[in-house]
Amino acid sequence: MDRFGKAVVKFRIPILIIGILLLIPSALGILSTRINYDMLVYLPYEIDTIKGQDILLDEFGKGAFSMVMVEGMEDKDVAALKEKIEQIDHVDSVIWYDTFADISIPKELLPDKLYDAFNTDDCTMMAVFLDSSTSADETIQAIDEIKSVAGKQVFVSGMSAMVTELKELCEREEPIYVGLAVIFSCIAMMLFLDSFLLPILFLVSIGIAIIWNLGSNVFLGEISYITKALAAVLQLAVTMDYSIFLWHSYSEELEIDSSNKKNAMAIAIGKTLTSVIGSSTTTVAGFIALCFMTFTLGLDLGLVMAKGVILGVIGCITVLPSLILLFDKAIRKTKHRPLMPKFDKFAHFVIDHYAIFLVLFVVILVPAVYGNNRTPTYYDLGSRLPADMDYVIATNKLSEDFDMGSTHMILADTNMDSKDAKAMLKEMEEVPGVQMALGLDSFVGSEIPEELLPEEAVEILKSDNYQLMLIGSEYKTATDEVNEQVTTLNNILKKYDPNGMLIGEAPCTKDLITITDHDFKVVNAISIVAIFVIIALTLRSLSLPFVLVMVIEFAIFINLGIPYYTNTVLPFIAPICISTIQLGATVDYAILMTTRYKRERYEGNSKKDAVCTALSTSLPSIVVSALGFFAATFGVSVYSDIDIIGSLCDLMARGAIISLCSVAFVLPSMYMLFDKIICKTSMGFVDKTRKNQK
Repeated sequence: MDRFGKAVVKFRIPILIIGILLLIPSALGILSTRINYDMLVYLPYEIDTIKGQDILLDEFGKGAFSMVMVEGMEDKDVAALKEKIEQIDHVDSVIWYDTFADISIPKELLPDKLYDAFNTDDCTMMAVFLDSSTSADETIQAIDEIKSVAGKQVFVSGMSAMVTELKELCEREEPIYVGLAVIFSCIAMMLFLDSFLLPILFLVSIGIAIIWNLGSNVFLGEISYITKALAAVLQLAVTMDYSIFLWHSYSEELEIDSSNKKNAMAIAIGKTLTSVIGSSTTTVAGFIALCFMTFTLGLDLGLVMAKGVILGVIGCITVLPSLILLFDKAIRKTKHRPLMPKFDKFAHFVIDHYAIFLVLFVVILVPAVYGNNRTPTYYDLGSRLPADMDYVIATNKLSEDFDMGSTHMILADTNMDSKDAKAMLKEMEEVPGVQMALGLDSFVGSEIPEELLPEEAVEILKSDNYQLMLIGSEYKTATDEVNEQVTTLNNILKKYDPNGMLIGEAPCTKDLITITDHDFKVVNAISIVAIFVIIALTLRSLSLPFVLVMVIEFAIFINLGIPYYTNTVLPFIAPICISTIQLGATVDYAILMTTRYKRERYEGNSKKDAVCTALSTSLPSIVVSALGFFAATFGVSVYSDIDIIGSLCDLMARGAIISLCSVAFVLPSMYMLFDKIICKTSMGFVDKTRKNQK
């Protein structure tokens, strides 16, 4: 390690030059990395809802789907608007009632089913299909054009409309996320470190690593908007510790010999690398656990963040030492007394009352676990977007005027007998919450003979292998009612066509609920086992992994249990992400304190003295680390209008503080309770050459 440290010090200027030059391809990589805003694309391909979407695109040339409502416009003007929309690139087809009957036919002569499906007193509705997928760049551009052509009298709903406006909101907010994280982190470090310039150098070093990470995402092809929004903030939060470790090691070496700064830095790099490898391994393990999710958003976030931690370590042991040596004089000139207090009295207080804290641990654990197991989650991400967004206004209008909360599509055998098709649709119409069930066979009858159906209608709704039907539901996506409805509709469909498929946002979301419920259990188990093994190998102990994981899991239960008692509904991805991120990122606090406790016991100190020393000496670093994590995420949680981003950052900020408190109060109490067991089941706690061990 010393040889590596000396090489970094020797080549510090070339390292800085290379690090800065790497920002150029990284910036190009950032610009070339596509951002995906559709969460449903991360569902596994083998389920029917995803297969059906591909069939819809291949067989019918239809991918994205939107309901467009026109208010206070005469039929001839609506027809003209429909023609304009049909001319927009990537619009495959537009279904309005004139698709099935000439506009010259008086509305009162139309079948009630046809009229009611597309009209209310002052509003008419059309279904717009595009030939590109829900979140494709072409779709987003087409939705923008539809909105510009339509004007204020027109409201566009559907997943593609949500994706379009979500993209605009994210692009507007993301620079502010990073700015808030930088400002609050800088303030926290300036207060608790001993130099005003040092935090800026930390942030420059971390910022370079963040840009490297974001630029290297180009090799993944695309990343989700959640990953993009969180990557910089989260990398800043979890890798800040490494910079603090380096500075503390460097300062300690200077106290031994202040005349040779280069040698002090070389030794500090070696020590930091040794400690940071162990520390970062648990964090990487937490992120890698996300990669085992069937819902592949976990793979997306896990890979990007694991890569970010590794690049953060590289930046800490190469770029940061070079910056510190380059600006050494300026750092000295801006030194000040840190605000961090001494924790000796606090440590004695905790140890003297450790039994009370153990009782509190047991008392709090029960409601924490109870709340954690019952915290409500939501799956309809559009439902938590700002109320003044056009998409939200359009969705509410669709619900109010047409009593439609969601729209399903059916892909049935194109050769299904007309009588069976009618019978199936009639049976579906009787399912609770179904407002309409329309297919070509819905319009065949005495009023409109089959031979008079426009060719356009047949082409839109029939292909060589499948026929397309639309189901309007009054129930909103991700509700218990719509999930039960989807199950019933699927059962009816399979009765008439065993190979038929029910697709759309609500059926996809129902699959999402089932899949992520399973993912949560798998990912949680993998992260706990992986970190358990890492702690066991790092600390060479059979008992300590149980103690450390238990202490951090206790903090996680509290963090994820609080929303139950505050009636806060979390986005579905939050429990999965937080349980792994908080465990992986904050178990380092416990490892740091345990390492010092181990050393004190090995040197022959009594149980009480060892725990006191470990707590008082470790707490300053843990406090700075936790407050840095809190500072990097808290501002985003308060500012963001995107609930999934705000909620995740809120949980991470609160989780850092809860983990800090758990490590400060519960972990030392666990040492006191289990000291004999720990010493007997761990290597390196007792020096066998000493005869006066206590």
